[in-house]
Amino acid sequence: MNGKTVMACIEAAHATLKQNTDEIALLDQQIGDGDHIFNLLRGMEALLAARGEIEATAFGPSLDVAAAKVLSTVGGSSGPLFFSLLSGMSKGAAAHALDVPGFSAIFAAGVDAVGQRGKTGVGSKTMMDVLIPVANRYRELVATGASARALLDELPRVAHLHMLATRDMLATKGRASFLGERSRGHIDPGARSSELMIAAVCAYLAQRIE
Repeated sequence: MNGKTVMACIEAAHATLKQNTDEIALLDQQIGDGDHIFNLLRGMEALLAARGEIEATAFGPSLDVAAAKVLSTVGGSSGPLFFSLLSGMSKGAAAHALDVPGFSAIFAAGVDAVGQRGKTGVGSKTMMDVLIPVANRYRELVATGASARALLDELPRVAHLHMLATRDMLATKGRASFLGERSRGHIDPGARSSELMIAAVCAYLAQRIE
């Protein structure tokens, strides 16, 4: 695992966001201001432009490079939140081995950093409704000795299930919270984009272990 792996995961995430741009934009228009996906894509394109810098570094430092690029290019609330995810994972990488159990702790460190930045958790109708359950399930699977293949199969299913669960939630954070009860009945765009990126990264990593 190194900067080239990080770059490949970024490419996978970018491709799925591009493919699902219209869907995510519509979800955001229903309960937000409609710019979530376009802010994300702007950040992804900045990361693609920084390919050489990212690929030239080790795993942890490459996440720091990516975090800085995201913070400087992604607008709205997404920039600081995804900065926190990547920066938190980088800090986790400095403290844990780059193996299946280690990546559980690394991902959890990133998710914890997002929670601290956004002051939110499960049930708020945000990306955290996907990220926290995925991090928790990853930890559970590691504790049972699950294989990398089993993890990569299971985590996208967890992400999908919890993304769908945001439909019936009352938004308590962000612009959607202004809608009150009218926020129910709509999937959160941040949860959907997070689920798509998790699935894309897992699919890429699954190909590497075939």
